[in-house]
Amino acid sequence: MLKTAFGRFRLISIIEGLSYLLLVFVAMPIKYLGDNPYPVKIVGMGHGVLFILFCMALFHVMVKCKWDKGLGFQLFVYSLIPFGFIIIENVIKKQNKD
Repeated sequence: MLKTAFGRFRLISIIEGLSYLLLVFVAMPIKYLGDNPYPVKIVGMGHGVLFILFCMALFHVMVKCKWDKGLGFQLFVYSLIPFGFIIIENVIKKQNKD
């Protein structure tokens, strides 16, 4: 899976999506309901780094697999939605076979 740009993108997409869910559904409630901002600082930093990796991997796979800009923009928008990584996985499976 990690030998190709496509495989790396899939893995990073899933990990980034899970970190987003952790941020939104675990760390944010702890911050606002438990009055503890530290989980958001920690998880938020990790998610930010993973999101940057996601953007870099998306650009790399767009170049390597010759995807058009419209698909890249679509996948980027899906990455901004909670559970969007599942939609991304379904869309990219149709584009390439690993």
